[in-house]
Amino acid sequence: MMPVENIRNIAIIAHVDHGKTSLVDKLLSQTGQALGSTRVMDSNTLEKERGITILSKVTSVVYNSSDDKAFKINIVDTPGHADFGGEVERILSMVDGVALIVDASEGPMTQTKFVLNKALSNGLRPLVVLNKVDRPTSRVDEVDGMLLDLFGSLGATDEQMDYPIVYASAKEGWATRGIDEPRVDMNPLLDLIVNHVPAPKVDRSDSFKMLVTQIDSNPYLGKCFLGKVTGGMIKIGDKMQALNPEGKQTEAGRVTKIFVRRGLEMIPVNEAGAGDIVTITGVANATVNSTLCDPSVTEPLPSNPIDPPTIAMKFSVNDSPYGGEEGKNLTSNMIRDRLMKEAETNVALQVIESENKEAFEVRGRGELQLGVLIETMRREGFELSVSPPRVVYKDMNGERHEPIEEVTIDVASQYTGTIIEKLSKRKAEMKSFDEHGDKTRIVFECPTRGLLGYSAEFKNDTSGDGTLNHTFLEYSPYKGPLERSRKGSLVAMGSTGSATAYALNLIEPRGKLFIRPGDKVYAGMVIGESSRTGDLEVNPTRAKQVSNIRTVAKDENIILRPPVEMSLESMISYIAPDEVLEVTQSSLRIRKRELDANKRRQNLRSGRE
Repeated sequence: MMPVENIRNIAIIAHVDHGKTSLVDKLLSQTGQALGSTRVMDSNTLEKERGITILSKVTSVVYNSSDDKAFKINIVDTPGHADFGGEVERILSMVDGVALIVDASEGPMTQTKFVLNKALSNGLRPLVVLNKVDRPTSRVDEVDGMLLDLFGSLGATDEQMDYPIVYASAKEGWATRGIDEPRVDMNPLLDLIVNHVPAPKVDRSDSFKMLVTQIDSNPYLGKCFLGKVTGGMIKIGDKMQALNPEGKQTEAGRVTKIFVRRGLEMIPVNEAGAGDIVTITGVANATVNSTLCDPSVTEPLPSNPIDPPTIAMKFSVNDSPYGGEEGKNLTSNMIRDRLMKEAETNVALQVIESENKEAFEVRGRGELQLGVLIETMRREGFELSVSPPRVVYKDMNGERHEPIEEVTIDVASQYTGTIIEKLSKRKAEMKSFDEHGDKTRIVFECPTRGLLGYSAEFKNDTSGDGTLNHTFLEYSPYKGPLERSRKGSLVAMGSTGSATAYALNLIEPRGKLFIRPGDKVYAGMVIGESSRTGDLEVNPTRAKQVSNIRTVAKDENIILRPPVEMSLESMISYIAPDEVLEVTQSSLRIRKRELDANKRRQNLRSGRE
């Protein structure tokens, strides 16, 4: 077992795409780990597909420092997207230092500010890694000044302001303490971690205590609980108990397995001591923020508070005409059990059951976080209907308050006028406008509801040549209603069946289509976007009448424009208040909440929609 003074626990934090996972790859490979591929920490299927980190993960390396001492460095790789900020908040209790990765070209971004603020408020002393300094667009001196201003604006102490800087290229696998020093390997960064990050302040002679920060499921071992041992020693066979955050015992048992991370592997060990990050099995009813401890312990360990969710969506049973044809998990009880299981491990999610037990309000940080949950569920065989996202309001001092986001946009200069005009209509206030060559960075403060559905519009307005990032800032007084910018829908009527090329050819001049000939449709399904405001009912299953009368003109070969293809997140952003998204294993369909056209018109007249 490694002595406490030779253990270092550090989290890698950064904005999305600033190079965290690539940096961890190089640290692993240069300390003797055989990787076999890149981005090895992004092991989740969705992470590999999307190229982003969704879940925090722990690994460790053993590093022999320049004075020939062996150090165990536990490294926690964290997500960089604001929607998964809860992953960053909960792991900060495990570490004694953070490495803040900043792109030397982009500089500090919205999530940089968020994760740094959390680290500083936890009393951690960051070290800064300026990544991608080998790029011709890097602005080392300018970004260094921006970082100093950021630390100062977040109220860093004098000790935290005295942060060391490493210049690096994670892609090329080198780091240096000086910009002009030889670029060889990652040893300068590893040496800085050993010297700058303090050893865990723990007592191995105390009773065993560990705060659960992550839960994994193993088909053979059951629930596996990850956390840092904050006191005492633990051995296989020792008695332990689980305390909830209020101090009530939820279960007692014995330790059956102890694992430590070594590179990409989980290594079983017989004992572990305070200061180390381990995975323990032996109880089943503990949750995130539970305390696993010796039976003599009566007080739970304190847990870090988590920022509140700002977005809510309603999950319910799929009641469309095609419901039950493509999935295997169909009932409200199955949906409820799956959502409750997710809420146990994901502290940034809240699940609220409706009075009739048929629908569930799921609250989270953003459309991407909820979109990942929906995508995971559909791959597990669930069918469900999902309502459009809405913001979570708060009543403060008798006044309605809404969540405000800080929005950072990097875009080519010719698009700035359009961006400012569109966001102004969404109640956004511009806070800064900085030009760097042919690129412009604009910072807004915008209501969260103003950003719902804006990402697709932003891509169209900038021809895909722009980046939009946002993070929760605060709750402030309600800013009034927004202008509706979306046009009406092309709504299917008629019988359930397959769309025909003949019918779609007649419908196409009326707007943009979302479907192809042969796709399944039903009355009330949204098959496209109308070119005008207001919904238009059309019949996509209409077939050409066949008769024995000859015509002079030959039948024309029908050529349709390619339909608009939207991702799950785009559909979540797109759907109107009176629509829902039908989610199955193989299909995503937008439909009206009320499928009957006559009832929709009655509801519209009575003001219910």
